[in-house]
Amino acid sequence: MTVELRVGPTPTGAPALDLRPWDDAGVKPLIDIYRDPALRRWTRVPVTGIEEAHRWLELQRDGWRTGERLSFAVWETDRIVGHVVVKRTAGQADRAEVGYWTAAEVRGRGIASRALETLSGWAFATLTGVTRLELLHQVDNIASCRVAEKTGYVYQQTLPARPPFPLDGHQHLRRAPR
Repeated sequence: MTVELRVGPTPTGAPALDLRPWDDAGVKPLIDIYRDPALRRWTRVPVTGIEEAHRWLELQRDGWRTGERLSFAVWETDRIVGHVVVKRTAGQADRAEVGYWTAAEVRGRGIASRALETLSGWAFATLTGVTRLELLHQVDNIASCRVAEKTGYVYQQTLPARPPFPLDGHQHLRRAPR
């Protein structure tokens, strides 16, 4: 199944975004994007070279095959600028978790919130039985907290730290529209 999502341009002139499942065109951009120490701090799977990039991409493809991890590269014109994902857990048919990151050079431009908004709408419309989406981030990731709030994910609680994250985390929740 090939799914592509489109985020239209904004009235203020931000260009359109295309959300496409990851493919081998993402190897070099992925390695380049992961050179950012801030991104490496917030993500669980390191990508420092070509072998790790291929393993990461295979993880994304496996997720589509199983339906447990539906991830998209976020494209702006002709370059990858981010990533969004919705993850399902066996035994939790009514909920899924979302995640995202953006390349360092585009942070602060609203790309994460625009892509997450589109992904969230798609998830509620497409994933049978999902009535709530959860967003988790480490407490010191203030930018993720802002993206969550901007896209309608309401703070629920602070969760205790768990490996591989050394600090407590925030749980945000968004319910399906009625």
